[in-house]
Amino acid sequence: MRVFPYGLIALLLLAPTAWSQAAPAGASGGDAPAAASSTAGSDPVDLEDIRNFSRVYEVVRQAYVEKVDNKTLMKAAITGMLAGLDPHSEYLDKEGLAELNEDTTGAYSGLGIEVIEDGDTLRIVAPIDDTPASRAGIKPGDVIVKIDGKLVTDENIDKMFKDLRGAPGTRITLTIVHENSDKLVDLPLVREKISVPSVRVREIEPGYAYIRISQFQEDTAPDLEKKLGELIAKHGQPKGAILDLRSNPGGLLTSAVAVSDDFLNSGTIVTTKGRLADANMDFSAHPGDLLDGAPLVVLVDNGTASAAEIVSGALKDNHRALIVGRRTFGKGVVQTVLPLDADHAVKITTARYYTPNGTSIQAEGIKPDIALADLSVRKADSAPQLISSEADLSHHLANEDGSNGKDINNDGSAENAKLATKDYALSQAMNVLKGLALNRPAATPASR
Repeated sequence: MRVFPYGLIALLLLAPTAWSQAAPAGASGGDAPAAASSTAGSDPVDLEDIRNFSRVYEVVRQAYVEKVDNKTLMKAAITGMLAGLDPHSEYLDKEGLAELNEDTTGAYSGLGIEVIEDGDTLRIVAPIDDTPASRAGIKPGDVIVKIDGKLVTDENIDKMFKDLRGAPGTRITLTIVHENSDKLVDLPLVREKISVPSVRVREIEPGYAYIRISQFQEDTAPDLEKKLGELIAKHGQPKGAILDLRSNPGGLLTSAVAVSDDFLNSGTIVTTKGRLADANMDFSAHPGDLLDGAPLVVLVDNGTASAAEIVSGALKDNHRALIVGRRTFGKGVVQTVLPLDADHAVKITTARYYTPNGTSIQAEGIKPDIALADLSVRKADSAPQLISSEADLSHHLANEDGSNGKDINNDGSAENAKLATKDYALSQAMNVLKGLALNRPAATPASR
């Protein structure tokens, strides 16, 4: 399967010199083939393989049912070579580089989904908040079977992917199958200019903050610091917070590190290890926890991927937060963009990343501290109770402070039920967070 660049996952940018130094002495620093030949001494290219490639190339050029020009064939050969490595390496032409820039800035025209190629189908990794895809009810794990009535096949899958994007206002119909269902669902959608702020912050209950990060863009960390700072200035330091990373497909490695640092005072955030020296990095936190040590719960699901997993792993291994939800996606590798010229580049996997405990989550994901099934709840019907407390009994003694006008029936259960029926996982995370907040020693004026 191959990840398409809808909300890039853990991207690391390097200049050409960072990888061309691996070339043998005398090689041109900016020459990609020279860099590729750096390992030729230990594993030389077999001449018979070169002959076979040339024969296949010539057979396709002469005998294919439709005439194919040499430029198209060479691009297909390069694309196929990279696609055969892993799901995340790919060749980027001018259009691909433009899409790369759109993804890292969070502004493009389309539907707002990250998609992977899984065999001959397009599978949804995650929809982005408040986009045509999320409003239509598309969820992680859904499969796109048809686009505008045309069946997605192995032969047309690249074209089908490109059709997902288009000018704002243009219409498209996706035929999808929801996860664990065999029913086809037609979803008419209208493409939009997707420019979604990656951070939303609000007070979910008095004293408790809700932080939603939908993807990791260039401005995610500054935006988080600004919006959380405004909330604290208005309501005071929260007793606890929920960081919602569900259906977050990832993004920039540097943004994931910065967000992790915002909630940590010390400790390792993430390490990366690869064959090139520049791919071996170690990121550590600095003093300055935005929540001043208040309890933190991180919500995750199977759409929480890559950069979002870096944050989850950093907060979990540093014992800064409890992870609640479902096992995460499990993308533990880093891609590097290696420019070939002004209009072409290669996005290639150059490193694995490891959580502070030295754990690789590749193809494993992060196991939550508190696992939640993908459930929904509804309020049960029940007969009205005539007597529900001492206050309903005849001739009961009044409370000595009964004149304070409090509603004894308002115990918070109605609000809890409303949240649970709307978002079960979030309601459970709130229950966990309140328990953590109760166990936290009260802050003294001197320690604030």
